[in-house]
Amino acid sequence: MRFAPFPFLLRLGLGSTLLLAAACDKDHDANHDDPSQVTFTQASLYPEGTQYDDDNDRFLVSSQTAGRIGQVKDDGTYSQFADDAQLVSTIGLKLDQAGGRNRLLAAVSDPGYNPTRTTAATQRKLAAVAIFNATSGAKTGYVNLGALRPNATAHFANDIAVDDAGNAYVTDSFAPIIYKIDAQGLASVFLENAALAAPAGSFGLNGIVYHPGGYLLVAKSDEGALIKVPLANPSSFTKVATTGLTLTGDDGLQLTDNNTLLVVCNAQGQVYRLSSTDSFVSVSRTGSFATGAVYPTTLARRGGQSYVLYSYLNALQQMQNPPVAQFSLTRVAF
Repeated sequence: MRFAPFPFLLRLGLGSTLLLAAACDKDHDANHDDPSQVTFTQASLYPEGTQYDDDNDRFLVSSQTAGRIGQVKDDGTYSQFADDAQLVSTIGLKLDQAGGRNRLLAAVSDPGYNPTRTTAATQRKLAAVAIFNATSGAKTGYVNLGALRPNATAHFANDIAVDDAGNAYVTDSFAPIIYKIDAQGLASVFLENAALAAPAGSFGLNGIVYHPGGYLLVAKSDEGALIKVPLANPSSFTKVATTGLTLTGDDGLQLTDNNTLLVVCNAQGQVYRLSSTDSFVSVSRTGSFATGAVYPTTLARRGGQSYVLYSYLNALQQMQNPPVAQFSLTRVAF
């Protein structure tokens, strides 16, 4: 996500032949009947995050204005999947079904967009993760991450990655922090460093993915940078060399194999395909997909295909009236 002026209304190496397993959502053979686009109508929903649930043939989508998590079928039918009073605004989603965990994790923040749930105590101060049974939608946990740093100026939980052991890593866009929630639900500050801070009012750390080589890749939106964070020694993080690339407003990230990263740059209206031959010390651009002025935020992986979410969060930031009513998930073609 990029930043909006105050009041803050958010738009919020391995071998090249080794195929990615845990780092990306469950793949299966591409289904040639998969739609090129799924459009659903839900006035003023403004979703930011999405995942595809292969087991139930549905996209899951978040909402900055309603908080609830919805499910979308290929025919455009939208229905509620999960809701709870603690869901002020849901941002990034992570479906984690490995190892029998069968859970959906949702980043929860309060940008001030939900008129029924935002409060002075939580607006721009909330960073949490809600956990749901991925089949039933029942809430099974809630972790208040902002409480780990109560004196921080602001908080905004944005995106989530999960490693092979079930540890979740969560970015905070308003504080220079990546949190960790272990498989038992214990939260801690995984990485905190002033070099990861963004100017006040800007989004800093944003999209995040786990690479089975033992590191995280993280988008830093204010710089258009990619950060590589080793799990074994997070303080030794480095910037990925992106010579000649403009990744301003980088948001959602998705690994399609161990050497290929998709990056959504919302303000640019682009999805870039980046490739690395040196374990993400550096990357080069090998493809791009133009979305147009729809404020794309992130991607869902379905049957070997990637779908980008058209969020229209810019309209929300500008308080467009009437609000946007139709949102789309569009198959990326390079």
